[in-house]
Amino acid sequence: MRFERAVMGLMWRLHRLWYGVSGGRVGTKVAGLPVLRLTTTGRSSGKARDVMLTYLDDPRGFIVIASNAGDDRDPAWWRNLQAEPAASVRIGRKTYAIRMCQLEGDEREHAWQRFVAAFDGYAKYAANTTRTIPVALLDKGHVDEYTGRITWES
Repeated sequence: MRFERAVMGLMWRLHRLWYGVSGGRVGTKVAGLPVLRLTTTGRSSGKARDVMLTYLDDPRGFIVIASNAGDDRDPAWWRNLQAEPAASVRIGRKTYAIRMCQLEGDEREHAWQRFVAAFDGYAKYAANTTRTIPVALLDKGHVDEYTGRITWES
């Protein structure tokens, strides 16, 4: 398992590099799902931290899951968003201000089932961990063209 995690980590780092160098034109899908680059603020360092994530579209923004490949620990990006829910997302050449909202109950279950239907590996991840894998909405903010202020729909 340790070797698999190391290989997966290397592949995601290379993916992030290719995505960035290509201006978001290379690496737009993984396992048939679209990919975004999430930039959070490190909860300890205060520095920008980037991670590539698969996502599902939602009318309010983007839905992501904090599976950490079935590890019993939450991924660092998830802990960063819990500490500071405001972040940014880049998809291709577009960047969006977002605010994280954790999904619960029926809304979480519906989103989870959509992910599992798209890639059954997520069901395997859930079977390998004792934690409930978090599911979140990355709510797109709307930037006022005159003031530059961000407002949120939900």
